[in-house]
Amino acid sequence: MHRIAVLTSGGDSPGMNPAIRAVTRTALHAGCEVFGVYRGYAGLIQNDMRRLEYKDVGGIIQRGGTMLLTARSPEFMTPAGREKAMENLRWHGIEGLVVIGGDGSLRGAAALTAEHGLPTICLPGTIDNDMYGTDMSIGADTALNTVLEAIDKIKDTASSHQRAFIIETMGRHSGYLALMGGLAGGAEAILIPEIPDTTIEDVVEVIKRSFRKGKTNCVIVAAEGAHLNAQTIQDQINQIDAEESGFSFSFRTRATILGHIQRGGSPSAFDRTLATRLGSGAVEFLLSGKNGGLVGMQSRKLTVTPYDEVLANPKVLDAKLYELSKILDRY
Repeated sequence: MHRIAVLTSGGDSPGMNPAIRAVTRTALHAGCEVFGVYRGYAGLIQNDMRRLEYKDVGGIIQRGGTMLLTARSPEFMTPAGREKAMENLRWHGIEGLVVIGGDGSLRGAAALTAEHGLPTICLPGTIDNDMYGTDMSIGADTALNTVLEAIDKIKDTASSHQRAFIIETMGRHSGYLALMGGLAGGAEAILIPEIPDTTIEDVVEVIKRSFRKGKTNCVIVAAEGAHLNAQTIQDQINQIDAEESGFSFSFRTRATILGHIQRGGSPSAFDRTLATRLGSGAVEFLLSGKNGGLVGMQSRKLTVTPYDEVLANPKVLDAKLYELSKILDRY
């Protein structure tokens, strides 16, 4: 294999640039030419790619986002779109493809391999940390620290006003950011889609119990995919009569939706080193003939998990951590 391409797809995550850097420089060191594809799979279809050299990836290790840009591509989801992408790859003489992104990006790579025999390999680039086959995904640690910083700051204003705040994290169907952020931030309650048994009455009781214990604030963290999101909790609790609910008007709730701030920012040391190891490992696997899977870090070792295994197995959160958060809030 003498010529490979690299692209980033789907939602951006801190650490994608260090991964691009590692892929490029490891491949060049091995005597392989590297092409960067701009705007993900859309760039493949539009033939938006150019050759990368050492200097092209200099000074990006500390930058958030992705220098290759990213985009959604409905056209690539069609067989005709993928055929067009392959025509462009063949025209450039590309013999292998490294894809950095989430599960949707992985499905695209798997389709190219299954339908056209193109050797592909994926890196887990998503703040959700919801991909089977790796302990951590690129960007999750940085996003988690952003969540924790927000919790700490909101606690200050919550104490000043003696109010309850609901903080909503990203994560779609994954509660990783909410669970770990809430645990590290000392949240009084955590709502995640994996455990949908918390009712609005439970949340009210958490708030009442917090102020009965003399706390000056109450912080509840909810994942965006939880059955009760931040706005729903705020609206329902604020409709409850103050006397009936047992807390004064001062303790009415406020919702803070963190949103895309969790995706931005300079990647943490952990994400930089993880992305570097995964990016370098992906090239080594690809050049050695090992492809068609997700490169992950499991128990501190680089692994490649086949696409069908990744797609067939949901990543499971540690339920013991959720129970621990409930124990710590009670006393």
